[in-house]
Amino acid sequence: MSNQSENAAAIDKYRAELRAMLGDISQIDRKVLTSAVNAGLSDVKKNTPVGQYPAGSGKIGGTMRKGWRSPPVQSAGNGVQKALENNVYYAPYVNDGHRVVNRKGETVGYVEGKHMLERADNVVERAMIQAFNEEIERVKAKHDG
Repeated sequence: MSNQSENAAAIDKYRAELRAMLGDISQIDRKVLTSAVNAGLSDVKKNTPVGQYPAGSGKIGGTMRKGWRSPPVQSAGNGVQKALENNVYYAPYVNDGHRVVNRKGETVGYVEGKHMLERADNVVERAMIQAFNEEIERVKAKHDG
């Protein structure tokens, strides 16, 4: 006597569970990436320096801090991507550092970068690992139980 019908039913059930888990995984990617990048966005805003100007100069600080944003998650290849962006033109100079030039065009010094984007990248990486592990445990509990 053959167990073919029982085996076929078990395989069909297993395939259905796999399809459900794969559907969860695509949503998990977006959810984990969004929460991790939002943590990085918060960190980069917190670590972005604000310019200090003398009273009466007419200048105010905080433009670069306000310029940080993160566009929606986009599909890329087999996965998804999300970025941290700043539309202030001098943000790369503050982040990476820059030379100081006098009016004659001579280099007279160098300003070290603040590297706030790199720190935020580390925050995103740690948050993503933690959130992904939590989601995997949640999906396992959902489909095992």
